[in-house]
Amino acid sequence: MITPSPQQDSSTPPVALKARGLTKTYRMGAVEVAALRGVDVDFAEGELVVLLGPSGSGKSTLLNLLGGLDVPTSGEVWFHDQRLTHHDERALNRYRREHVGFVFQFYNLIPSLTARENVALVTEIARHPMTPAEALGMVGLGERLDHFPAQLSGGEQQRVAIARAIAKRPDLLLCDEPTGALDSATGILVLEAILTVNQTLGTTTLLITHNAVIADIAHRVLRFADGRLVETQVNTSRRAPAELAW
Repeated sequence: MITPSPQQDSSTPPVALKARGLTKTYRMGAVEVAALRGVDVDFAEGELVVLLGPSGSGKSTLLNLLGGLDVPTSGEVWFHDQRLTHHDERALNRYRREHVGFVFQFYNLIPSLTARENVALVTEIARHPMTPAEALGMVGLGERLDHFPAQLSGGEQQRVAIARAIAKRPDLLLCDEPTGALDSATGILVLEAILTVNQTLGTTTLLITHNAVIADIAHRVLRFADGRLVETQVNTSRRAPAELAW
């Protein structure tokens, strides 16, 4: 695991995001459900990390806390030198808008807008955005700019969603089951798009999946169970998405 330290070697990438003692408890009537139980973890700039674990193990809860979509019950989240857990809702909105791109299992595209127009929804409010054509070209959809979602396959729609997420040049790309609704061949195309973004933009990328095969593309793999981080694995060698099969 990457640990921040004032004495870090200059060859070690700086830590972009870290959590300390992170817990999240939900109350359901008289019952308390602990979704996250004291997680400590760091993510380096430019790192691609896969998060594995069964449903209910805390992966999505962690991603929501790191992305500023939710606040922890206790513990802290840091983005570089910003302590996000002390931010109010306005500051969290700014953090999400300026620094975080989200990709989910379902694409959430607007059916009446073309691929270009769906991406432009983000570029019009970002500080230093790519053009929609640049973002769509990066995910291999340069020829599909003016197609509507209904004219695109599921994998193409997911790649439009990725283009929309990365068009603002985010520091962090948080992906929750981005291939969960896709077959193997289509999912590989989506993974290739995510890998291109990570390598080209140097975006710190976190990817949740139930599919353990996908872990082979990552720099590091985190396994969760019962709200805890139970194992960290560094991949000494990585496989390209095209080498995967499931």
